[in-house]
Amino acid sequence: MGPPVASRGHTATPTVGKAMLNKYARAFFTRVLTPFAAFLIRRGVSPDTVTLIGTAGVVAGALVFYPRGEFFWGTVVITLFVFSDLVDGNMARQLGRSSRWGAFLDSTLDRVADGAVFGGFALWYAGSGNDNVLCAVSIFCLASGQVVSYTKARGESIGLPVAVNGLVERAERLVISLVAAGLAGMHKFGVPGIQYLLPIALWAVAVGSLVTLIQRVVTVRRESAEAEAAEQQAQGSEAAQ
Repeated sequence: MGPPVASRGHTATPTVGKAMLNKYARAFFTRVLTPFAAFLIRRGVSPDTVTLIGTAGVVAGALVFYPRGEFFWGTVVITLFVFSDLVDGNMARQLGRSSRWGAFLDSTLDRVADGAVFGGFALWYAGSGNDNVLCAVSIFCLASGQVVSYTKARGESIGLPVAVNGLVERAERLVISLVAAGLAGMHKFGVPGIQYLLPIALWAVAVGSLVTLIQRVVTVRRESAEAEAAEQQAQGSEAAQ
């Protein structure tokens, strides 16, 4: 197995680029992209710049193509820029950098990219797609994804492990949605019936996100009660001494 993709710091969930590739494919693309990453370093390009450009490309692909119903080409553009997730990590490894700032920037821009993808779906269904229900489902996917991420981040910020693997986390949300969108876009090339994959995927993501949110809220409630009970027990033991 080849070398792992370098991380730019600790992140709670994998980026979409890493999620779309299994460990063997990541090793292959790491080797392929290493010379390109080294070239960018020699040109003075920073990992942060690659992260910003990658996010801008995902946002453009989602908000330019998806609202027009160009799901195939939009997904192609998004997928190309998704590889920035691998390039910036490769650059960070070569530079020997792993920073809190890099992890923060990655996580923040991940949310921007998520919002653009599901926002693009919502704009299509609110406009030419002419389906208010699927527009609402897309908005729910957008909002629930942000809240799911927030629950883990907030739980960890108050000292809880939030030890739960949700049913549909960020990686699954985006992989399911992007693959379905790309395939649904092939309807314009004459593939019959395939356009229904995207609505099915959006409903699946919406339900999965709701289940994941409930899982995390229940986990945080349980861990919070356990932590408070442990603190009370420790205080009682101190008072008894």
